[in-house]
Amino acid sequence: MRKSKLNILLVALLVIVLVLWLAVPFGMALLWSLVDPSKAWSYPDLLPQKLSFVRWTEMWETTNLALAMGHSYTLAPIVAICTLILAAPTAYAFARLDFHGKTAAQMLSLLPLVVPEFVTALFFTSLLYKLGIYAKFPAIVLGHIVLFLPYAIRILTVSFAQVRQDLIDAARDLGASPWARFSSAFLPVLKPGILAALIIVFIQSIEEFAISFVVGSPDFTTIPTILYSYLGDNFIRPNAAVVSLILVVPNIILLLIFERLLKSNGAVTVGGKG
Repeated sequence: MRKSKLNILLVALLVIVLVLWLAVPFGMALLWSLVDPSKAWSYPDLLPQKLSFVRWTEMWETTNLALAMGHSYTLAPIVAICTLILAAPTAYAFARLDFHGKTAAQMLSLLPLVVPEFVTALFFTSLLYKLGIYAKFPAIVLGHIVLFLPYAIRILTVSFAQVRQDLIDAARDLGASPWARFSSAFLPVLKPGILAALIIVFIQSIEEFAISFVVGSPDFTTIPTILYSYLGDNFIRPNAAVVSLILVVPNIILLLIFERLLKSNGAVTVGGKG
């Protein structure tokens, strides 16, 4: 009986935390995005006096939001794929090979996470100019790859470490080709890690502001650069709410799809290290 009551209490606390952490902010953003310009929402009104889609229409018609969405959703998949390709060899080395300085190399690979993004963006911009790279799109792609490589390396390192050596040896003893060994021993275990790395880098790229702003401004805009423009000195909460929902909702959908893919791939059962 006590255990049952404790479980109920824990579930209730979890629900309260989720409501306060997710539902309330999301609900407030949705309400602010629907506030009609003719009726301001201010104290002591608990709810907006009038709701409409005027803010959404104005944002779409009076800003370059459509262009920014095109930039963001073109950048993100390219960054995710390139980051995954570049991270795979390093992750394999960290997980499967023994070499001098391995620990130091692993620590160095995490440096982009330690340095503030604006510091990285400023020095990265200077480096791009010295290299003669002035095109905005490839410059931002390179910057995002540098920033998000640590995520992909860390995730793939864990995945490579879970591949069972006895499966690799068995496939080799049976005369399997390198590709056959990879597809039978590595790929089933790597699939969840590959999906995780892709989705995390994708979302991080969409939400990244510092490099997109420093390198891309003023003519190359993304969704975060538009959002932060409404969070600056001219703080316009309803407009910021519209852009934030456009930024957040697709990411939530992607996370739900990712969770479904993980379950369908049987991520729990393919792991294990021999």
